Amino acid sequence: MKFLPLGILVASLRLGAAVASPYDQSGVRLEVDAPKPGMAKIVILAGGPSSKAMAHEYFAGCALLVEWLKQQAGVWPVLARDWPKNERLFSDAKAIVYYGDGGGKQPFAEPARWAQFSKLMESGVGLVLLHQAMDFPAGPDGDKIKGWLGAVFHSDIGSRGHWDMNFSQFPTHEVTRGVKPFAAPGDGWLYNLHFATQGVIPIVVGGVPDKSRSTIDAKKHLGREEVIAWAYTRPDGARGFGFTGADIHKSWAYASQRALVLNGILWAARLPVPPGGAQAIFDPASLEQNLDDKRTPAPAPKKKK
Repeated sequence: MKFLPLGILVASLRLGAAVASPYDQSGVRLEVDAPKPGMAKIVILAGGPSSKAMAHEYFAGCALLVEWLKQQAGVWPVLARDWPKNERLFSDAKAIVYYGDGGGKQPFAEPARWAQFSKLMESGVGLVLLHQAMDFPAGPDGDKIKGWLGAVFHSDIGSRGHWDMNFSQFPTHEVTRGVKPFAAPGDGWLYNLHFATQGVIPIVVGGVPDKSRSTIDAKKHLGREEVIAWAYTRPDGARGFGFTGADIHKSWAYASQRALVLNGILWAARLPVPPGGAQAIFDPASLEQNLDDKRTPAPAPKKKK
């Protein structure tokens, strides 16, 4: 048996790692229930492919949240694409997290699913919606989203866009533990939402360009700092957390954003948030993994006449 020289072996291993596809999502385990009783289950719903590469990377972002939540004591995240094939996974869930497109594209917007989703919310399950997920059509169902989450985006008054933001001050709250001032350049945001009249605590606020105010109502508030994240306690004690950022995938590299969202998920699930905030090991290389393949296929070669 011949053995490769050490240098060649190392080079080969590096080459193999280099050619690993960033679009290979086969290593992410889906719909895996808690391995033992007593673990706090959080169901995470990942939206489908959307927008351009490295934006709206919902599946990859949810895969990161799963890994980070597994690092929290006693927590078991369950990941599903869109909606779980095995709906029994919702049993005993402490919270549901959806990171994906809105505008009625939410997986729970379908009538049959909406009925089950409503029962979960009415039973006290927490709700976390990220980025465009809180954009819901106006009407009775939109009012219910506001009642469960504390806010809902409607196009009648809401505005959105991409710009740099800086967050420097945060209220004293479990969700802000370990969150320090941070900059978020070029991300996408939604603001000027319809908020519940009571129970909402603004968690992250910041200045927005007045030129982004696209509605008559938004233009009435020139210069006002806008709410980007909030915590909401419902009248029945159940909780909701919303964050309208996380459009661009690299924003998960911001330590304070990771802490903010992880804290928000734990809080919405009515789980204890560590005094220093949720801590998670972050590998920068993980941002290049489990991406949706949004490359444009090369045109087929023309046949010679």
